[in-house]
Amino acid sequence: MITCLTLGMHQRVIHAIENIIQLEAAEKAFVTSLFHLKKYDRQDYFLREGQVCKAVGFINHGLVRYYAINANGEEQTYDFGKENDFMCNYSSFLDHSPSASNIQFMEDSEVLCISHEDLQRLYSGVKQGERFGRLVCEQLYVYAIKKIASLYADSPEQRYLQFQEDYPDLQQRIPQYYVSSFVGVKPPSLSRIRKRMASRQIY
Repeated sequence: MITCLTLGMHQRVIHAIENIIQLEAAEKAFVTSLFHLKKYDRQDYFLREGQVCKAVGFINHGLVRYYAINANGEEQTYDFGKENDFMCNYSSFLDHSPSASNIQFMEDSEVLCISHEDLQRLYSGVKQGERFGRLVCEQLYVYAIKKIASLYADSPEQRYLQFQEDYPDLQQRIPQYYVSSFVGVKPPSLSRIRKRMASRQIY
């Protein structure tokens, strides 16, 4: 039975899906039944390296970072996820291969999770479900290509500017050592980048 409280808890994920496809009233109730709420503490993991990603999460509340361990044994942060974002290691999720990266919570978080099996049920049980899956895959592909291009073509300063543009509301929520890892520099270098940018704004 779908209660008003359940529908309210799922309002954000329904809205996110409706930004891509239309849902009828009965389909909203069906989609709601497929997502299950889980709560995580800060520093918990949604996924660890070597595990198979078995679910897609939708962040109702909270913050995560995606990171991998580089050849020097250092953590390399390559993305963040916040409220209203879906999160997953999609390559591991799709082909059931072990993940090469980690998804860790940076805050106490509430996540709506859908399993691989239930996602297939969504695709087949919603009129535009297959279209939803295709459009999401297209968006993920474009995003991945842009991230790879930035890694090879952009300077650290350009990557920091892109970080500010992509995550304008996260400046106070993400420690600077994670930001510097994301940009691809050490914390002192990020401090110098920020000082140069601040001096340009003054003048």
